[in-house]
Formats: sequence, C-alpha cells, structure tokens
Amino acid sequence: MKGWYTIKAASDGASATIQIYEEIGGWGITAQQFADDLNALDNVSHINLNIHSPGGDVFDGIAIYNLLNKHPAKITVHIDGLAASMASFIAMAGDRIVMPENALMMIHKPWGISGGNANDMRDYAELLDKVEHVLIPAYARKTGKSAEVLAAMLEDETWMNGTECVAQGFADELLPAVSAMARIESKRIEDFEHMPTELKGMITSPKGSTSATTPEHTRINGIKDLFAMFGGKHDSLKMQCLEDADCTPEKAKDLLLAEMGRVATPSSKTSPAHIYAGNGNITGDGIRQGLYARLGHERAERGNPYVMMSLFEMAQASLVDRGISVSGFGNRSQIVNLAFTHTSSDFAHILASGAEKSVLTGWQNSGETFQQWTKTGSLSNFHEAKRVGLNGFSELDKVPEGAEYKYVTTSDNGVPIALATYGNIFSVTRQAIINDDLGQLTTIPQAMGRAAARTVGNLVYLHLTANASFTDDKALFHADHKNLIAKGMDTDGLNEARKAMRLQEDANGDPINVIPAFILVPAALEGAANRAVLSSSSLFPVDQDGTLNQNPGIINVVKDMAQVIVEPRLDKANNKQWYVSAAKGTDTIEVAYLDGMDVPYLEQQEGFTVDGIAWKVRIDAGVAALDYRGLVKSNGV
Repeated sequence: MKGWYTIKAASDGASATIQIYEEIGGWGITAQQFADDLNALDNVSHINLNIHSPGGDVFDGIAIYNLLNKHPAKITVHIDGLAASMASFIAMAGDRIVMPENALMMIHKPWGISGGNANDMRDYAELLDKVEHVLIPAYARKTGKSAEVLAAMLEDETWMNGTECVAQGFADELLPAVSAMARIESKRIEDFEHMPTELKGMITSPKGSTSATTPEHTRINGIKDLFAMFGGKHDSLKMQCLEDADCTPEKAKDLLLAEMGRVATPSSKTSPAHIYAGNGNITGDGIRQGLYARLGHERAERGNPYVMMSLFEMAQASLVDRGISVSGFGNRSQIVNLAFTHTSSDFAHILASGAEKSVLTGWQNSGETFQQWTKTGSLSNFHEAKRVGLNGFSELDKVPEGAEYKYVTTSDNGVPIALATYGNIFSVTRQAIINDDLGQLTTIPQAMGRAAARTVGNLVYLHLTANASFTDDKALFHADHKNLIAKGMDTDGLNEARKAMRLQEDANGDPINVIPAFILVPAALEGAANRAVLSSSSLFPVDQDGTLNQNPGIINVVKDMAQVIVEPRLDKANNKQWYVSAAKGTDTIEVAYLDGMDVPYLEQQEGFTVDGIAWKVRIDAGVAALDYRGLVKSNGV
C-alpha cells in the first residue's frame, strides 16, 4: 500500500486533521507542500496530527517541525504506528502526544551520504553534527532530559514502544494496543540497524523495486556526481536540480555551464573567490540570510533551515559551527553571553548586519524631501572647507594664434562648510535574544535611521527658514540678492520667481540664466501649487473681486515650470512662505558627507554599557548654502 499525506479542515472550521503516513521529503511530503497546505487552513484553533512514518529528509523535517511549532493552534499528536527518525522530531511539535502501547518511536543520529574529497567528507560530517545540535533541543524541551543523555540515546538508535515513551517523557498519554497497523512502503527499510523484528513486516520496499538502480536513483546520482567535482561551490544550483524531477543530469550540466559562464567574462577568467573555513561561511551566510528573512529584509531562501530558527537557536548554531561545545552550559543565558563575546563567534556581526539593514530601511523610508533637490557633496575630514558658488568665470579669454593661455585663479573667500557627527546608541540585550524579540533589531534601528534622516533634513530647512547671513553679511534671501519677492502661490507669483532667478548675474554683471526646477511649499499651499503648475489654462484674476479666469484658451505660462515638493517644516515656520530652487546638483544647498558616505552607519560599541551588545548609529554631515542665485523666496501675501 502506498503512503498517504492529507490535511483536512473539519466542518466547523475550528479544527483540522493532518495525516502523515509518508516519508518526509524526497519521495514523500516536502516542507514546501506542507507549508502551502498548512497556510490554507486559515485560523484553526486545534490540529490533530496523525503520524505513521519512517522519517526522511532532515531539512524538510526541521522545516515542518518549525511550521507546526510556530502555528497558534493547539496540536495533539497521535502516533498511530511508527514515528521514526525525523517523524519523531516532527512529533515533538505537539502540545500533547498520544501513543498506543504497541506503537513505536525511534530517535537516532542524523546520517547521510556524500561524495567528494577528504575535505568535502569532513565538511559533511561537521554538517551532520550541527544538525544533531538542532534536533536535541526539541527532544529536551519535551522530555526534560539533558543534552548528554539525549545524545547517547541518538547514538544508540533508541527504539521505544508506547509505554516506554510515556515513561521517558516522549509521550503524554498511553492508549490500548491497536490490533492492526497500516503497512508503509518506504525505501528506508535498510536504513535502521536496530529495527525490532515485529516492525520489519510493517515497512516494505515499494512495489516493483529491485536490487537494480531505479531511474530516479540514476538521475540523482548522476547530478550528485556532476557537482561533486566542484566541491560546495554550486550547492544551491545542485539542490534546485535534485528537487526538480524533470531535471536530468544532461540538463543539470547545461545549467551548471550557464552558471559558470555568468560569473566569468573575457576580461575576468576566474570565478569569484569563496573561502570555506570549517564550513563557517556556509553556516554564517545561512544564518545571516535567515535573519534577514525573519526581519523582513529579504525573501527566505528555499532550503535554508535557519529561516525557522529563533534568535537563541541562531546564537547556538553560530557557536556549534565554530566547534564550540554548548552542552556543558546550565542555561540559555550563558550560551547567549558566549555567542556575544567568544572571539570565534560571528553572531554579533550577523546581528549587526541585520540591524544595519533596518537602519537603512528607516533612512530610505523616512519621508524626507531634502534629497530630492539639494546638492550632495563629499569631504575627506572635519576641517572647514570652502566652496565656490555660481560666482565663477563669466567667459573664457580669447587666445590669439600662437599666444599663451593665461592662468586664472579663484578667490579663497568661498562659502565655508564643515562636517559634524550626529548619532546615538541602541542595544540588543541578552533577554531580547532569549525572548526572540525581533523589535530590537527592526523597530528601534529603523526609528534611528529615520531620526538620522530627520537630523539632516532639519539642518537643510533651517537654512531656508532661519534666513541666516551669507558670506557677504547679508541675509541669504535679501532684496540686494534679488531673490526675495512678496507674491502669493499662483501663476503670477511663480512667474515673478522664475523671472528673478533667470535675471541673476555673476560678479561681473553677466546674466547666468538660472532655471527653476523645484517649488518648495508648506502643506498649506500644496493644492494651490499643484493647481498653478498643472493647470492647462491661466488662473489670472479677471476682475477686482478676484474671480479666476475660466477661459481655457488662455495658456498657463507656468505650466510644468518645476516639480512641487511639499515640506511640513515650512508650515511650522510660516505657512504662507514658499521657495523656488534650481536643479539638483547646482549651487543651492549642499549636504556633504564624510568620504561621500551618504547613509548612516553602525559602529560596535566597545566597553558595553548594557547586558548584551550595543552599536552607535552615526552620520557625519555638513550643510551649507553655496549661493543665493539658485534660490528664490516669497514671503507670500
């Protein structure tokens, strides 16, 4: 009889029954299929999970366990006949486990088959050890047994009937023996060394199987042999090929060649270097990607077992990966402390990269407007620098035939600009890791990213609203600068602002024809600004009462003159005043950053002031008005 797998919601919609009479992964139920079916159940409050399975793929099993463990429903597990290997691990997701007297459970060390050179085999052995350290905590939480006791039970391939499972803490309730159990067809019949004799009749090889290699085995072995010569360099592609039943070794070869060609060019004959040190990069990268997925910064990579791990489990895995034993620690707090402080652990760096992504998300989604129109600059140090504005050269000198070119110099009385440092500290505490509190890696860093953007934005708009003195000791917006008008936000006012900007002159009295690109308005004038700029016909008043023109034949002379930018800070200063700016990159307001680093960055705080780890969020920025000619202010009416 073939195995079965079903998920079915009850008619009342409040409960569901899941039946796993199948292998886990491979030829049986995959984690992806299970996840899709589980999500389709919607909001059930109780799940009955019936298991009769010889186990299967370890990573599919871990994923299914995590899906069940995180589901809000109360889960009752029924071991109908056999829960062996990964099926026993999945059973540990139950709030209550029920077994007949003659049902069996088996736990053992993870095992697998690999190919390659000696280093490949060592890496695979280390991977199996890491998997064991993932499995043991689930058994420990259910039974209360120590990691050492459970490791010994795994080593011995321990088989237990219902009575023994209840006595040992692996099950909660014992039922009378059942008179008959369903037969399981499985290729795993030869996997177990100590299978009880009475059980061997329950598990048979699939019909039609012989000692000869099946086509599916031939396909899988062919693909594995193809990728074995490349070590672990293309493991993600190998897994895609193995999971695709239609992918033949020949097709896998074509995909592999295409992948190798993608990273090699005529000018670059070598593939990108990837260092594998004690399998650290593979595990570290997997934990990092899993953290990014949990924080919402990336989509989860298929087959990454760390996506379902809690922060504590990630901390533990980062230690075990570097060969640091955690079995001797009495509590989780000690393990977290070691993950933070051990010189071989990269857990703190992984957390920092996740927090940094959150900071950048906050910066990018801050709603700030200054980046749209200001000029971005770079300074190499914190000394005061000088910027030369639009008051440059009027024209080039004529050079007669055979004559020498003349040197020209700029004066040293340019606009001063200097950097300052802005920042704060945030922390991720030991308690947050143990409690799996992602908020300290998302909400707080994102808020600090937004705060960094607001800090720079405040500096920019203060230059407009404060109207401080320019280098000539006159206000930035001044009648002598010919950039100050008193007009309302309408066609007439915009036309006057454009005219004032176009008629600006350099120090030699030559016109420089500055073209408006942005209209900066408070929220109170947003509607008027859009109406004035986007209307096809003119909105000039036609009488003394201020009646607006309704004749569509009169062209709006300021239509699409510039982009409207709405800035609420202007409302707080004066909701009748508005501004016009020249194009981004011209000499208006410059925001300079240290070495061009125009986003906040994290720096690990040495000498911790918290029980955990802390980072400084810093940004080094300086703001200055470079020239008054590219800006016009209207005081409104």
